[in-house]
Amino acid sequence: MSAATASRPTAMLDTFLAGLQAGMIAVCWMLAWLGVSAVWQRRSFWTAENLMASVFHGPGAIRRGFGGGTLAGMAVYFILYSLLGAGFALAVRNRLTGFGTLLAAVVFALSWHYLWFHALGKTVMPLVTQLHIERPTVFGHVIFGAFTARFPAYLSGTRLPDREVRLEPEGPPLV
Repeated sequence: MSAATASRPTAMLDTFLAGLQAGMIAVCWMLAWLGVSAVWQRRSFWTAENLMASVFHGPGAIRRGFGGGTLAGMAVYFILYSLLGAGFALAVRNRLTGFGTLLAAVVFALSWHYLWFHALGKTVMPLVTQLHIERPTVFGHVIFGAFTARFPAYLSGTRLPDREVRLEPEGPPLV
């Protein structure tokens, strides 16, 4: 293997930022799924965000439609799940294959769901744990895990090889 094609360890900051980006994109897809599934159940598209906003605003945040508390709920999702994506990326880095990373990310996301909504949530956010709909939320976390596993795609791949690149064609000049 030449020095130009050798696998280099990824910098921790690059991995953190790639995981942060993957987590942000993943939570957007997860929230989109939760919104669509809520509409299918004849609830507000913003149900998940309003439930999460009840952590700060109490039961008054649980309402039909978009409200002032909805932004707080969205902020909780975006900050928390982006940091989860970054933490996952730092834990996994380039240790697993693509499929292994996908499986690990889905297991990580489902584990987080059960920890957050069943263990911690009963004391920190009892309204959320009582009012969220379990199956769409579980599938939303599968979506989150699948998109978080794409963090290697967000690593900066713009590094130049260690050798010089010749712009002139080799061989005799064309006349």
